Amino acid sequence: MVTIISCSASPPLSVCGSLSLSSSELLPTRSTQQLSWVSSFPPINISIADPPTPTLSRNSVVRAAWTRRSRGEAAKKPNRKSWKQKTDMYMRPFLLNVFFSKKFIHAKVMHRGTSKVISVATTNAKDLRSNLPSLTDHNACRVIGRLIAERSKEADVYALSYEARKGERIEGKLGIVLDTIKENGIMFV
Repeated sequence: MVTIISCSASPPLSVCGSLSLSSSELLPTRSTQQLSWVSSFPPINISIADPPTPTLSRNSVVRAAWTRRSRGEAAKKPNRKSWKQKTDMYMRPFLLNVFFSKKFIHAKVMHRGTSKVISVATTNAKDLRSNLPSLTDHNACRVIGRLIAERSKEADVYALSYEARKGERIEGKLGIVLDTIKENGIMFV
């Protein structure tokens, strides 16, 4: 004897019933009355219909498609910074500034967020002024690069960034300073 339990779940109540059958009733017979699993489940009506098309007015489409700022808006907020301008100070915090005058070479490393000077080197310093034959030649550039690298390492700064000015090429004396800093263990990002 086999017991078949069937449940039909319909909110909020569920009804379960049991049916007892003998083994001879479970075997397939040629009678027209047979048991099937389909009859134990509640019927579900599923209809597939086209989704309703939304009606859009012409003005709403134009407003949604217009994403650029108009000239009037740009004129109202001229100092709006881009994402790169906002985050660059935190991604590359230490900035190298090199200045060449007719008589001297000045270099300094600054923290961009706090504007704190980390290290400074200049050929106008007393010890360099008396020891160097020329304060603006290639040898002076190498000395400035070595001093900036050593003083930056003392301040635990091992990565710098350099932003060239408009139209400025990284060659000549500036290239010598930057190459000397790289050779002395400072990385440029």
